[in-house]
Amino acid sequence: METWMVVLIWVVVIAAIGAGLYFWGRKLQKRYDEQQQMVNQYKQVVPLFVIDKKKDKLENLKLPKQVKEQVPKMQRKRKMPVVIAKAGPQIVTLMCDEVVYNTVPVKKQIKAEVAGIMLVNVVSGKLPTPQKEGFMNKMKRKAKELRNK
Repeated sequence: METWMVVLIWVVVIAAIGAGLYFWGRKLQKRYDEQQQMVNQYKQVVPLFVIDKKKDKLENLKLPKQVKEQVPKMQRKRKMPVVIAKAGPQIVTLMCDEVVYNTVPVKKQIKAEVAGIMLVNVVSGKLPTPQKEGFMNKMKRKAKELRNK
């Protein structure tokens, strides 16, 4: 076989992988947009007293059995950021994103947007001063902003 045939085969294989990743990414983005729309539809502002926040595996958390079954298998083994808070007389365990997790103060009263057991956003309260953002985190944030537009 000549070298140009080998190069041509490599180009075709890389193009096929790129096309597959492109369509898979579009499918995942569509699913994410649908979930985000549902979260925005059901979110409400709730006063919370944050007791603790931690990252722990799903099996160690006090979450309803139905919620644990709905989490994808890939996510079950990972450590998830959770906030343990008091909402009225009830102590609840709320799941959240990494960005929200970093902004939640411990042992403070806050008002937060909650959708089910998902802590979506911190609206008000004594928030910790933001730390200087690193280069990689800044690039991730900018990419996420561009993706959400």
